[in-house]
Amino acid sequence: MRNAADHTLPQTVKSSKPKLRPKIGAHCKGGLKGAVEQALAIGAQSMQIFIGSPQTWRSPTPAIDELENFKRDVKKHKLGPVFVHGNYLVNLASSSRENLQKSVLNLHTALRLSDMAGAEGLIFHPGSVGQDSFSDGMVRFLAALSVVLKDYNGNCRLLMEVCAGQGKTIGDKFSDLSSILEDMNFDERLGVCWDTCHLFNAGYDVSTEAGLEKTIDEFEKLIGFKWLAAVHANDSKTPFASRKDRHENIGCGYIGEEAFARMLHQKELRHLPWILEVPGFEDKGPDKENIQILHRLAS
Repeated sequence: MRNAADHTLPQTVKSSKPKLRPKIGAHCKGGLKGAVEQALAIGAQSMQIFIGSPQTWRSPTPAIDELENFKRDVKKHKLGPVFVHGNYLVNLASSSRENLQKSVLNLHTALRLSDMAGAEGLIFHPGSVGQDSFSDGMVRFLAALSVVLKDYNGNCRLLMEVCAGQGKTIGDKFSDLSSILEDMNFDERLGVCWDTCHLFNAGYDVSTEAGLEKTIDEFEKLIGFKWLAAVHANDSKTPFASRKDRHENIGCGYIGEEAFARMLHQKELRHLPWILEVPGFEDKGPDKENIQILHRLAS
């Protein structure tokens, strides 16, 4: 693992000067009422929030003025794009009828609230098939996704996050997401969110030049970068292909600063919003230091 204090970058990255600059942001605490304040405090340009509790089934019920005030403050401080992260309990592939119904209702509500909040995307984990067959789980997922999107015509997209591969998850392979988009007739209300830690743990070696090139080529071939809307920027506490989801501060994990510099200069990725979900150097979540590290690596 590289030390975050090691600021040496490869010469190839130093000499590259792309015109586009990524929007460096973070998952900010406080939801609709407090996230803007935190974003400003840590220097985030873009941000991700929760609307409601991410670990209970209780549906969020923000007042209209909360949504409007949030949009006003985002515009006032020139923040964005804004993303909402979905409820962690949502599993559109669940074999439990009760959990499946709760998942559909929660995501259906969250998507429309996210649109009202001016979010560009609602990011969610596709889910796990549990002890069932993958094909049966995928059938449930597609049917549930169709219900979530039924009669929806908002601007906020529903973004499927690449998973780390714990258990029998959907979305730890680009081929899963490609199949979903194809089966959904390439519905443009959908999209994809990368997570660097998840990719690395799922077997996409973004830590090396050759591995990143292979990852870029495979995504372009199977899906296409028009579908990629955001990148969750997280180093990894666990080694390559561990199939675990353990985020680390940038440069302090198995991916390392050099790899993040390489990714930030990759033309397919550079223009995207990069959203930190790291533990922070004081274990309080994404912080100014991690944001500054990404800015340095992108410069």
